[in-house]
Amino acid sequence: MVPMGNLIDFLEKRGFIDNITSDELKKRAESPLKGYIGFDPTADSLHLGNLVGIVALAWLQKFGHTPVALLGGGTGKIGDPSGKSTERPLLTSETLEKNIAAIGKQLERLLDCPVLLNNGEWLGNFGLIDFLRDVGKHFRIGPMLGKESVRSRIESEEGMSFTEFSYQILQGYDFYHLARAEEVYLQMGGSDQWGNITAGIELNRKLDGPPIFGMTFPLLMRSDGAKFGKSEEGAIWLDPERTSPYQFYQYLVRVADADVIQLMRMLTFMESEEIDRYAQAIASGNFTPNEAQKKLAEEVTRFVHGEEGVAIALKVTEAAAPGSKATLDPDSLKEIARDMPSVTMKTDEIVDQKYADVAAKAALVTSKGEAVRLIKNGGAYLNNEKVEDPTFLIESKHVIGAKYLLLGSGKKKKILINLTK
Repeated sequence: MVPMGNLIDFLEKRGFIDNITSDELKKRAESPLKGYIGFDPTADSLHLGNLVGIVALAWLQKFGHTPVALLGGGTGKIGDPSGKSTERPLLTSETLEKNIAAIGKQLERLLDCPVLLNNGEWLGNFGLIDFLRDVGKHFRIGPMLGKESVRSRIESEEGMSFTEFSYQILQGYDFYHLARAEEVYLQMGGSDQWGNITAGIELNRKLDGPPIFGMTFPLLMRSDGAKFGKSEEGAIWLDPERTSPYQFYQYLVRVADADVIQLMRMLTFMESEEIDRYAQAIASGNFTPNEAQKKLAEEVTRFVHGEEGVAIALKVTEAAAPGSKATLDPDSLKEIARDMPSVTMKTDEIVDQKYADVAAKAALVTSKGEAVRLIKNGGAYLNNEKVEDPTFLIESKHVIGAKYLLLGSGKKKKILINLTK
């Protein structure tokens, strides 16, 4: 999608803008502009919640502007307290460097030649006394205490350390430095970053810097009040080694009807007219169940994991579907194993043994007798193929990739057997 018109008008229509610091930003966006978002390197991968900011940078780029990703090699040694109820654990320099390198590679893959900067390069050069004298003197305690992220923590049982309290000064200085040294005049972030963004603008004003602007986008929350991008197992990561393309796809395909349209607007590059058609269909009740969710999941998975990731996700989804006739292979079963009950059994417990005996040992059923009844009633499956003979023997040819067997009871209950020697 190649957008037309003004960046700010476009983002507003997509629901990206929660607040802007000045209406002058719209006019400024009519000419080339550098805009940045900061990424906190608390892990070696970004997660689904970070994707809104990445998409915002991508739209910036599509409108002919320059996206800048700021990696927190300096601020990451403290950790942003925004939205946190407790202080983050301090990371070692080695861990931070590893995380920054990994996140940088992710951003380079997702964005077309972004400018990557590390605030450790300038924050690390400051001495304590110099920083307090040259930067800290321009911040007033009253406004700093009034920020929601500070006030809520001060009122909590744990309170807030001076280290965390100083974070907004560091982020504020980042914006001033980027404007002066790199001509970056726009900072974007989630709505919880408003106070940090305005702190930088105020510092820049006091130090007679060039005109700079801030824009925040809404934090994505599910309609049930839960934080988007979190599952029962934890964060939905962008690294395929931490969250597989299949798991990533499945999280998105399961979102509620009440959430899917907003996510299409915020996380995809679909045409607005197409999104509106899905919205109208859902509102009228005239839609195929999960049709919009499948479209959302495909589009976002394609952006994050490419066509290969989408192909893997769809292939594994089909293989894991109840009653599926899809051809099973080791790669599909490896992915299924993350989201399905599984057991490990020795090869001699499986090969040349009756299906009924194996089903009982694997706890697909409670007893051999129940397994026999399951077969007679037409509900027993091996690798998605129906088992019809109570004396059926599992042979080595049934083992997929010399490692896996998939047993099924009816169309919904399945268990994966991992074979060892």
